[in-house]
Amino acid sequence: MTGDDAGPAEDPAAVAAANPEPNWEGPAPVHAVGIGPGNPDYLTRRAEQTIAGADAIVGFETVVGYVDDLTDADALACGYDDQTETLAAFADRVAAGADGVAVLMGDPSYSGYAFLGRVEAALDRPVRVLPGVSSLQVAAGRARTPMEASTFVTLHRRGPLGADRERLRRDAGDRHLLVLPRPYDWMPGDVAADLREAGAPADLPALVYERLTHDDETVTRTTLGELATHAGGNGPEETPFDDLSVLVVRAEHPLGAGRDDVTAPGDRTGARTGGGSGEGG
Repeated sequence: MTGDDAGPAEDPAAVAAANPEPNWEGPAPVHAVGIGPGNPDYLTRRAEQTIAGADAIVGFETVVGYVDDLTDADALACGYDDQTETLAAFADRVAAGADGVAVLMGDPSYSGYAFLGRVEAALDRPVRVLPGVSSLQVAAGRARTPMEASTFVTLHRRGPLGADRERLRRDAGDRHLLVLPRPYDWMPGDVAADLREAGAPADLPALVYERLTHDDETVTRTTLGELATHAGGNGPEETPFDDLSVLVVRAEHPLGAGRDDVTAPGDRTGARTGGGSGEGG
């Protein structure tokens, strides 16, 4: 996909999800590599090899910081406000023959489609996604919430969140909820308050996992009602939770967990399984 394919008004995440990866016989594609939750022990072997072999890597400053000691590649780090300029410089390097790699936190298919779409729009060749370990997967394991009985939503993106909030409101109590909050206006307390306003029971178990897989990982075990008391605020000093947090709201008897109506392998009839966010899943 070239930059001409994505107009300025298009949602980059929608661009990234518009079509499957194409067959490609031209120059080597760029890889979009999920680096996991930040702990190098969770970086896949294929991801490490791909990053090590790159001539140029691009990504948000925090993400690049996790992997820049794994490669001699030129690191092009950006923030939200200079993505366009940084990706243009990256595209120039790739067009000149550099082996380019874009690095994204976790797994690109969980919350990275906005950046993935911008990478694709900047380049003259396809982008191959190399999956990683998402903090949502780690949280699901810690909280024992199987994905087939869960709804996951990422709020960690710009723009309106109405459809994602409605999905959470609809499924609260019936399915486990796995949520990536958005710093700092939609943190765990804000999500809990929104669910309570929609009628979700106050006694639903809620867990907030912070800095998963890091040495200072913590978990707060509470209820939805208690968590809602932490709603409000727009800065790090106005929430007790880290920006690297995952919210899990457990359902007491989740639809699909250990039931006969779960879709079996090879069976296309049956109950609805795990939901996903508009960012991909």
